[in-house]
Amino acid sequence: MIEVRDLTYEYPATRALEDVSLSVPGGTITALVGPNGAGKTTLLRCLAALEPPYSGTVAIDGLDTGANPREIHARLGYLPDFYGLYDDLTVRRCLTYAARAHAIAPSLAPPAVEKAARRVGLLDRLESKAGELSRGLRQRLAIAQAIVHEPKVLLLDEPAAGLDPQARRDLSTLLVSLRDAGMTLVVSSHILAELEDYCSEMIIIDKGRVAGGKPIKVKEVERVRYAIELATARADLGEFLHGEGIDVLEADDRHASIVFTPNAAARAKLVRDLVGAGFELASFGAEGRSLEEAYFAEVGKEAS
Repeated sequence: MIEVRDLTYEYPATRALEDVSLSVPGGTITALVGPNGAGKTTLLRCLAALEPPYSGTVAIDGLDTGANPREIHARLGYLPDFYGLYDDLTVRRCLTYAARAHAIAPSLAPPAVEKAARRVGLLDRLESKAGELSRGLRQRLAIAQAIVHEPKVLLLDEPAAGLDPQARRDLSTLLVSLRDAGMTLVVSSHILAELEDYCSEMIIIDKGRVAGGKPIKVKEVERVRYAIELATARADLGEFLHGEGIDVLEADDRHASIVFTPNAAARAKLVRDLVGAGFELASFGAEGRSLEEAYFAEVGKEAS
């Protein structure tokens, strides 16, 4: 969905990005992380066809951003770190303005506005003024403006900055729902805990370069690695799991590492089956490494 090749970008007397190459697959949420000043915002602006690169190419959905900026804007939504809202306009008018700015026909704008408001949980606030909304609701409105034209790609720069814990959780749920609806998301932040719940891949930008040279797979979206521990040893643990059709990575008489669906009902059934077969289950949980572990592992390799 997103292809970047040998991207270099320069400000006067400063090279912000140098030889950046990366690919972002469709239908994923990718974390763009790194220290302040690493080049994350510059990269997002290049992806959004708002900054022409000094050299290299950026393609979104097969289109080159340099040759087709208007077509890119039609396929893409972008929420910058510092975004503006018209405080004296209602939520409906803000979204209508965004819809018309994206060339949505007047007859199609009202249903597009209501759909965007519904997706971000603002359907009951359509007649409220933007200036009357809380910080978290203003963030939702800004995201709704970015998705009112049904983009294929959504770029978010520090979307959780300043949000309280509940608003951050609501944001996480929203972003996952957008991914499940088919959008490809790139979310920039230097706070890894904000990204943990919903990102499956990570791109580390450090001093204008991609650390490690490519995105890092942190967890699977459809299948997750789980660890099973027994309180009492059973030599047939691996055999039992294989018999249940489970993808077993490794197993001994006390532990097993499996790849399984994140579906809660399926996991509950597996636990019942293990207990019903007489296995004394001590623990069962996801085994994927955290973003923080993946980040510092890669940064440590770069430093060495």
